[in-house]
Amino acid sequence: MSSKAGRKKASSSSPSSSVHEQLQQLRSLTNSAAVNKTSIIVDASRYIEELKDKVDKMNQETATSSQASTSSQNPLPMVTVETLEKGFLINVFLQKNCPGLLVSILETFEELGLDVLEARVSCEESFKLEAIGGENEGNVECIDAQMVKQAVMQAIRKWGENSHQE
Repeated sequence: MSSKAGRKKASSSSPSSSVHEQLQQLRSLTNSAAVNKTSIIVDASRYIEELKDKVDKMNQETATSSQASTSSQNPLPMVTVETLEKGFLINVFLQKNCPGLLVSILETFEELGLDVLEARVSCEESFKLEAIGGENEGNVECIDAQMVKQAVMQAIRKWGENSHQE
């Protein structure tokens, strides 16, 4: 029986020392100078409130900065044009959906005398166009990749100006 009493005493002293250790950890984490249990817990709850306030403030700053970046009127388009054996590979990417932009770009291809041989377009959340354009047989004018890129960029600018006026 004495061994059972010894075990019981050891197990009952262990939880209180564990609680004491946890309170000391909490005290050090919250930079509390408090000595008693209640004061440590009060300091910890104040510390938690301060952290919540900091998180809320950071979330507000993040939301404000993301609104500012998404509301910018001229999202920068990414346009690349590579010369192929008979034509060009044209890639256009904008971070937002751009209703009507595809029509403007296709009109530009027509003005340049490019036939669209193959194209993939996505315009749900962003605008992506990958097109292979070949020169018309009747087109005497020599076109290079830089001319195509400048023409597409100009079409995007014109589209942007027209879409903001509406």
